[in-house]
Amino acid sequence: MRKETRGIAMIAAAACLAFYSYPIEKEEHVVENALPVTENQVRKVPIRLVEIIDGDTIRGMVNGKLETVRYLLIDTPESKNPKTCVQFYAKEAFLRNQELANSGEITIELEEGNTRDAYGRLLAYVYVDGESIQGTLLREGYARVAYIMNPPYKYLEHLRKEENIAIRKNINIWSRLNFVSNRGFNGCLYNPQM
Repeated sequence: MRKETRGIAMIAAAACLAFYSYPIEKEEHVVENALPVTENQVRKVPIRLVEIIDGDTIRGMVNGKLETVRYLLIDTPESKNPKTCVQFYAKEAFLRNQELANSGEITIELEEGNTRDAYGRLLAYVYVDGESIQGTLLREGYARVAYIMNPPYKYLEHLRKEENIAIRKNINIWSRLNFVSNRGFNGCLYNPQM
């Protein structure tokens, strides 16, 4: 009788484990009914760099107007948000962005329908001498793919592939256990308000 009860308990435990859904740390994005983006929906614009704001934002002259440009589809740890602490890898992401953005001619590429965020910043793919800064930051583990709103996006799958390189290598933001979540980043290097 005990063997039979023990067997039933083991089967029940195995079934619970098999159907239990573990929390997913990596953000999953489901795009339903997305139409492909065509070349004529995308436009490229030169930019004269004025300032590096942080790891995923720059300021520059675009068509004669000073614009804050937020890198489309990526997120780096916070270093300048007054509502949060300085996060791990924020300084490294800023310095790498600074190095990349200052290394050549910058152009931005806009997607139709996804040109401004809630703060009025211009949303763009950013290139230096034709090389994607977003792709480099993702591949080197300084950024995560994020803020997928109003799809489709021309380069989303490519950027996910770049991110997966860093995840597999377990480098920078991906090297800290539970640091990256689907809502951003967890943990602080220090809190400037304390």
